[in-house]
Amino acid sequence: MSSTTALDEHREQNAAVADDLVARVEETGVEFLYYQSVSLTGRVVGKVVPARHLRRNLERGINLHRTAMSDLQVDRAGNLLGGGTEAAEFTAMPDPETFAVLPWDTSVGRFLCRVYEPGHRPDVGGRPLATDARSNLQRKHAAFTEATGLRLRSGCEPEMTWTGPGLDVHYKPGSSPAYHADSLEVMRPVYQRVIRYAQALGFDMIEGDYEDPGQLELNWMFDDADRTADRLVTYRQICRQVARELGVNASFMPKPAAGVMGNGCHHNLSLWRVGVDGGQGVDGEQGENILADPGVTEMHLTEAGRHAVGGILSHSAGMMALMGPTVNSYKRYWDAGQFAPSQINWGFDNKTCTVRLSANGRLEFKLPDASVNPYLSHAALLSAIKDGLDHAIDPGAPQSGSSYEGAQSKFEALPLTLSDALDAFEADPIVRGSFPDDLTDLYLELKRDEWARFCGAITDWEREMYTDHLP
Repeated sequence: MSSTTALDEHREQNAAVADDLVARVEETGVEFLYYQSVSLTGRVVGKVVPARHLRRNLERGINLHRTAMSDLQVDRAGNLLGGGTEAAEFTAMPDPETFAVLPWDTSVGRFLCRVYEPGHRPDVGGRPLATDARSNLQRKHAAFTEATGLRLRSGCEPEMTWTGPGLDVHYKPGSSPAYHADSLEVMRPVYQRVIRYAQALGFDMIEGDYEDPGQLELNWMFDDADRTADRLVTYRQICRQVARELGVNASFMPKPAAGVMGNGCHHNLSLWRVGVDGGQGVDGEQGENILADPGVTEMHLTEAGRHAVGGILSHSAGMMALMGPTVNSYKRYWDAGQFAPSQINWGFDNKTCTVRLSANGRLEFKLPDASVNPYLSHAALLSAIKDGLDHAIDPGAPQSGSSYEGAQSKFEALPLTLSDALDAFEADPIVRGSFPDDLTDLYLELKRDEWARFCGAITDWEREMYTDHLP
């Protein structure tokens, strides 16, 4: 008698709520449903199905070619990465709790899916697909909680660039349009529509600001890392839709131009022991943030918090290929003084550091950029934090003053190219251990090929430098 698989369990969970969910979808008037998964690069893939087939999809899911998890990318030799043309499909099963009606077209709804090996495959049928970063984060977080009694909560700062008619701002040389109320007013059609759509999709939007030419940051309330990752992926879809409607461009490119701030996606982290003595956490959240000492009013970090920081810093180099996952990502670190980290270090309210301790026991991790896949970044952070807690890793003294002025760090240097970052990722067993081997192998294939393509490309800089420089 065959044992129950993870796919079987998902089907059983869906069956238990099928009647209520079908009724709910019918009440909303939704006619079409997107079934969506997220690739290794953070791209959303999936299918659209008429809503009348919901019950069938709750049981059977949808099937896509497995190379969708690597964007159906071919390498420079023309080989389809992730298994080739002959590779089996995968089965994507909807998570009922992720159902949402799209506010820009209420005839369309969506589900986020977890991905499995199809049931008919010998030996592996019904297992979670190894290259599904979303379900890997859920498993990783559950294992972290079981081992430590803690939940990782995070809030992301998704900086991005908006360009197009009517979005130019004016400011005097040597100054910045950052925080200027008039710059924000230029963005009013953008931020109003993004915030309204996000709120309709369940985001608790809290604040936003204008930061550099075309750069807008809109934030929502922190939550468990799993939900924050889902929301970041959804937020990108919201922004792309708003850009279509307004006839402008929305980009999450990490460094769109030299001399201006790059687009980061800082992860603000806290560790919660949920439900301890019925305690109240930040903003009414049940639990206790173990990074903050309730008896100390000034900026302070607990011993466990120091060890968590030590773990993050000791694995920052190994995590760089995930936090800065594109060739362009590293231009953000080369452009000195633009608020991107230059050293692996930490400090009290120090915006030049890799990890900044802010109020209320919150760690701002500044390496991730706007192109980050949040399912990969949070899984790696869970491993790094656990290593820090397990081995009481000392982060060293906090940085005093600017990290840009010859500061020294006890940790290895930041990798400053994608190639160097991939080497560091491959050499860090803790970071690699955040993922199944098939996932890390495929990620390395994708990113090694990306680097090779860049090395073979002829750029405008090269034409300017070398076209006429001889004789």
